[in-house]
Amino acid sequence: MNVGLISEDRELLKLCREVLAGISDNTWSVSPVSEDSDGQIADLWLWDYVPGLVLPRTLSTQSSRNLFLVQRQDLDEFRARTGATDTHVLLKPPSRATLTAFLGAAAAQVDQASLGSTLRADRDEIFQCLIQANLRLQEYDQDRTTFLARAVHDFRAPLTALSGYCGLLLAEPVGPLTENQREVLSRMLKSTKRLSRMASAMFQLSVGRHVKRHPELQRGDISECLEQALHEITPFADDKSIEITTDIAPAVHPLFFEPGQIEQVLINILDNACKFAPRGGSIELRGYPYFWDRRKTDSSIPLAAERRFGNATEPTAYRIDIRDSGTAIPAGHLEHIFEEYTTYSGGRDRSGGGLGLAIVRMIVNQHEGLVWAENSEFGPMFSVVLPFYHPDAVPVQERIPRTA
Repeated sequence: MNVGLISEDRELLKLCREVLAGISDNTWSVSPVSEDSDGQIADLWLWDYVPGLVLPRTLSTQSSRNLFLVQRQDLDEFRARTGATDTHVLLKPPSRATLTAFLGAAAAQVDQASLGSTLRADRDEIFQCLIQANLRLQEYDQDRTTFLARAVHDFRAPLTALSGYCGLLLAEPVGPLTENQREVLSRMLKSTKRLSRMASAMFQLSVGRHVKRHPELQRGDISECLEQALHEITPFADDKSIEITTDIAPAVHPLFFEPGQIEQVLINILDNACKFAPRGGSIELRGYPYFWDRRKTDSSIPLAAERRFGNATEPTAYRIDIRDSGTAIPAGHLEHIFEEYTTYSGGRDRSGGGLGLAIVRMIVNQHEGLVWAENSEFGPMFSVVLPFYHPDAVPVQERIPRTA
């Protein structure tokens, strides 16, 4: 089955490919195409609608072969222009779960084309009702997300002030402190910093899917980010007597990234490691140049398992491994703990409700990198790969043709 995507959004193309890889048996493919392509080349069309998009005159907006991704503020204009019903509309940006549900249903329609006409009509009618209900739920979800983003934004200001006052008192410009007072203030400062990180993560997750953000790439020293992250996390490790060891090799080629964002990635993973490493346990942090075959990005096999790449002589990326001595992550959850609000049952849930690790994946994806988790002989390991590349170097084959 071939899915035609009419869009300039490379992230949407990547998401579609990941979703199809997860729900099909490799018989599906998705390709970016222009609006004037022959309609026979695709079994299903995904239209990334923008005002002014050129639509073919023969396009049937009521056909189950067409799905339109529309911004909420453009819904009225889209309806007036096309006359399409809401049963063929998903709000932008589509969530992974919503896109998975729709494409999965489309696959079922193709695979079950031999069903009786009456049964197929009943099934299609139920499916269209579900999509229409889903559109309403997406509208409610966007309202909730907007409210949450505003509330969290207002929440961050007093936390920042509280952290500043704790630091001011610890510096003792207003008078000396007793040991007990210093201990209390130190704990308050640690707690406010943790709350500030959580608030920032919640804010970024709330607006991340609705605001297209491109990192402000600049040439940087990855070792400085690692040192800053360790500085932030050391007090929490000391509280549990966790030993942190590092082995950081220099990058052999320039790395372009946004320092604050990559520091946040490392802090979140290290904070996760501190949380689940046992008291008196250990955390190992290793950074080194690495060969990354970016053609394998969509593979579900961790890069660490790609032994055939082990003897490559020319590194194409920089890899950071953070391993802790905590208990193993259930195998069935290794690929899901980076998803938003994902949890799994058990005494200790590594996903933490999906805040810290979800923000990690979002930032790494924005940097065109890769992050994954796996269980090693010595404990769970989280790995981040950032490519060596110049920010202006965009491969020609990855460009998506304009549709208007």
